[in-house]
Amino acid sequence: MLDIAKIRDEYPILERQIEGRPLIYLDNAATSLTPTRVVNAVTDMYQHHKANVHRGVHTLSQEATDLVEGTREKVRQFIHAGSTEEVIFTRGTTEGINLVASSMGDSMSHGDEIILTVMEHHSNIVPWQLIGQRHRVRLRVVPISDDGVLDLNAYEDLFTENTRFVAFAHVSNVLATVNPAREMIEIAHRHGVPVLVDGAQAVPHHAIDVQALDADFYTLSSHKMYGPTGVGVLYGKKQLLSKMPPYQGGGEMIGRVTFDKTTFADLPFKFEAGTPDFVGIAALGTAIDYMAELGVERIAAHEHQLLDAATQGLMTIDGMHIFGTAQGKGAVVSFLVKDINSYDMGLLLDRLGIAVRTGHHCAQPLMDRYGVQGMVRASFAVYNTLDEVERFVEAVRRVAAMF
Repeated sequence: MLDIAKIRDEYPILERQIEGRPLIYLDNAATSLTPTRVVNAVTDMYQHHKANVHRGVHTLSQEATDLVEGTREKVRQFIHAGSTEEVIFTRGTTEGINLVASSMGDSMSHGDEIILTVMEHHSNIVPWQLIGQRHRVRLRVVPISDDGVLDLNAYEDLFTENTRFVAFAHVSNVLATVNPAREMIEIAHRHGVPVLVDGAQAVPHHAIDVQALDADFYTLSSHKMYGPTGVGVLYGKKQLLSKMPPYQGGGEMIGRVTFDKTTFADLPFKFEAGTPDFVGIAALGTAIDYMAELGVERIAAHEHQLLDAATQGLMTIDGMHIFGTAQGKGAVVSFLVKDINSYDMGLLLDRLGIAVRTGHHCAQPLMDRYGVQGMVRASFAVYNTLDEVERFVEAVRRVAAMF
């Protein structure tokens, strides 16, 4: 069993008072809090090892390089990639998706099709729309059932001889539906189509094996898995990355530059132009160690206990409507009560010390699917407690009674 009280000791922010009440932080799907050991890793890097990475011959540069490349190996092990050449550091999931969309989009032309799902985050819609506008590529969208489950029959029916790419979220940031990624990838591969999986909401809560999934590309963000902001990872199969043109040009990603021609560095550096956030990358390594120490499976079990308690409690409130009720869903509950605006509910919950997310959650097409302007979203992490869940449910009940 996890010692939640001991875990909470690493999060001084949880000692804060909001409007004279203890902070209950339930906005973890937006960004998780950061434990002291990760913050210390950032400080240590700045105070003792700060020097630009790669190619430097002096000691500090070598130390910083070792820390960055050590994190690359930790990421490889964490997601079970085949090689560190397949692990590219980015600024986050959004940049990883844009990298793939830009590079893969160069080979697309008028009439080609890309398959997405209606539950995608804007970061997995807009980059593909930009490609569509430049190359006159058509987006096709997989529908969902009312409980938030993808229609796999409709998904397979969308494939045509013009299908060139598939991109979907492993876990919905709104509904917490865990999509059948392995099956969806297998279907796409039967049609000879590569797949990108947005893993931002999956990696903090699920053990990921990109080789077992057979994913062509997989993305994640450090700040959602107890790490620093501004750092992410794109995994890509080596044979695909080798063929793709660089996303950005600059230092670090070159082999040799002349005014007539430039040759590019080997993987993964071909896609890492400029000075990386080497401080944040080093601290991501500490966050990965932290998650491994706690155990992803144990984290998930604790979060699901919180989810079950929250769901049962919320459903006792008159006028409650929970969106996303798929079996095996993640530790997120999105809801509306009566006709109370999500913003009003969130604002009043904040006055009671409870931080939740409100609005469209960067998923406006999904809001349109349900015919709402926005939802209230509570999302759980390892440091949340059953007592916090009980206080959250009673706070929602109190706010609902005001309307």
